[in-house]
Parts: sequence; structure tokens; C-alpha cells
Amino acid sequence: MASAVLIVLACILVPVSVLTVWVHDIVLDTDRYVETVQPLASDPAIEAAASNRIVEAVDVRVDGKQVTAELAAWLESQGLPPRAAQAVKGLAPQLDAAVNGAAEKVANRFVESDRFEKVWTTANRAAHDAVVHALTGKGRGAVGVEEGTVTLDVGAAVDRVKEELVDAGVSPAEKIPDVDKQMVLFQSDKLERMQGAAHALDVLGNWMPVLTVVLAAAGVLLAYRRRRALAKTALGAALACLIVAIGLVVARRYYLDHLPPQVQSEAAAAAIFDHLLHFLRVTLRTVIVLGVVIALGAYFIGPGGWARAVRGTSERTADSVARWADTHGIHTGRLGTWTADYRRWLTIGVLLLLALLFALWNHPTVLTVLLLVLIYLAVLALIALVAATGRRKRAAGPPAPTAPGP
Repeated sequence: MASAVLIVLACILVPVSVLTVWVHDIVLDTDRYVETVQPLASDPAIEAAASNRIVEAVDVRVDGKQVTAELAAWLESQGLPPRAAQAVKGLAPQLDAAVNGAAEKVANRFVESDRFEKVWTTANRAAHDAVVHALTGKGRGAVGVEEGTVTLDVGAAVDRVKEELVDAGVSPAEKIPDVDKQMVLFQSDKLERMQGAAHALDVLGNWMPVLTVVLAAAGVLLAYRRRRALAKTALGAALACLIVAIGLVVARRYYLDHLPPQVQSEAAAAAIFDHLLHFLRVTLRTVIVLGVVIALGAYFIGPGGWARAVRGTSERTADSVARWADTHGIHTGRLGTWTADYRRWLTIGVLLLLALLFALWNHPTVLTVLLLVLIYLAVLALIALVAATGRRKRAAGPPAPTAPGP
């Protein structure tokens, strides 16, 4: 009973531990955060949203009617026919469109350049503390947090576009007043609840994974059938992470379907959501695959018919290779007999070594799990082959003594 309770509790805590690791080691890590948001600078949706927001912030306004009226009056005073002067007045919309087009062109060129990526990266790195602590309700610097809204100050980008507009000959840009330069990154009326949960997860970030592993290990050790308990624990953890992963998909759809008016672009909001949760989803997939791999491993060392068939096939294959090596004069000597004697401990030792390597791996992925599994299978095949040569040598017995000469 105690074993079942511990295993169920551990399975529930596995996705919670993943969340704590994401909050503590990714969201609260400056380098990891910058690595996460840096690709957003070249994301088409972010570029479009930033360009639109910069153009709005630049807000170049030219009174086309006034300019064309003054120009027509001057030309008429110089002898221009009234009909021609009236035609000049009709150019007001084209003049407004030309100025706005120039602003859009400069803004687009800027956000698509390496300079915008540098501005974006520098602003996010400098404001990382505010972004991180947004989950605790604190905001300062380029990032602000107020009433559930997280904003990024794009003032540096706006100022650069202003300079380029002036350099391009759009002189009215010199008189652009200071206006709102905030770009809404995220808004939710549930941010305060998220802040409280994030604070609790941050506090538990260092200890929750350790506690989860201890509970799982205790549950398996106390079980009557430990191999089955290990398989059930692994599958339970994988199932729990799968449920959370599905929940993230639902949450993403719900968030995008309920975007507030302050968010300028749904595509940009989706890109930001996906990038910020990228490592969390990768970790969930990794735990799912790892759980399935552990469960399969527990099955293949058991008494199941398919498991026995696979083990028997591998042993016969190793024996066949050993016979071929013996007929070709290839021998492993004492190494083969030693491997045959300590094969079980060698197998366990390699498994523990790879488990330690996985634990020390910096943010492992599904590819990490598959790579370690392939390495383990290759080592197992090598151990089986060497052990087979040792068994063959032992079965042959010591060489017959040479008869003394006359």
C-alpha cells in the first residue's frame, strides 16, 4: 500500500518538477532567456508587429491638405491656371501616403536588419530581471508589468527609425513628440495568480526534482515486484507529462482566442508564447520518451515471452559471432572469461554511468535520450560478444598437455 501511494505521488510530482525546473533554470536564467527570445527578432510575425508598432510610435504626420493648399496658392500667384492649382490641391492624399510609405519602408528595413536583432537582444538582456520578475509582479527598465499586462519598451528602435527618417529627408520626423513606445508582450487577468504559483515553484525549484526521485525510488524499493513497479512508475510519469503537454496545447489555443485589444498581432503573440514555452515542451517530451524507454527496459529484462525471445536471439547471435571469430583466430583471452563472469555487474555499471551522464546533461532532449539508449545498446552488444568468446573458451577447456619427446 505504501509503495503504491509513493509511486502515485511521484508520478503526479514529475510534471510539477518539470515546471519548477523550467521556472528556476530557464525563466530565471539570463543566458537561457536571451537564447529563448533571440530568434524572435527574426520571426516574421514579430518583425511585422514591431514594424507596425514603430510606425505608430514614430507617428509622422504631415498635413497634406495644408501643404498642397499653400503650394497651389503660391503657384497660382506665379500665374498657374486655377484648374492646375486645384489639381495640385488634389495631391494631398498622395502626399500623406508617400510620407507614411517612407516611414513604413524605413521601419521595415530596420526590423529586418541585424541592427534590430542587436537592439532586441540588448533590450531583453538588460531588462531580463524585469521579465523574469514579471511573474512576481515586479517590472522595471524596458519591461513593465502593471495590472496583468507585460510590455516591452521599443523606444530604442523608435529613436533609430526617427534618425533614419531624418537622414532619408523626411524632415517632419525631427518634430516627432514623445509618445507611447510600449509593445504589449502578454496580457492576462490571471497574471496575479500565475505570479503566486511561480513564486512557489521558484522556491521549490531546487528541491522538487530531488524529492520526486526519492519518492519514486522509495516506492519501487518497497514494492513486492520491483521490476513491474519500475515500469508502472515510468509509464505513470510519462502519462502525467503527456497530460500537461496536452494542457499546454489547449492553453495556447484558449489564450490566442481570447487576446485583448492591446495585443497588436495574434501571430506575434503566438510566436512569443511558443518561444517562451519551447524548453518546457521539450522537457515534457523528453520525460515522456524517457518513461517509455525505462518501461520497455523493465519489460525486456523480465520473464515475458517476447522478452525471452529477444534475449535468446541476441545470445545466439553473439555465440555465432564468437564461433566465427574463433575459427578466424580472433580471441579475447582472459578479458572474455572475466567479462562472462562479471557480465551482470558490467551491465548495471554501464547503466548507472549513463544515468549519471543524463542527470548531469544540461537540458537534455529527446535526442539525448535516444543517443544514450543507442550507446547503451551498443555497449550491451559488445559485452555480450566478449562474454560469448569467454564462454566458448571456458567450454573448450585448457589446452591438452604436449606429450614429452623420446
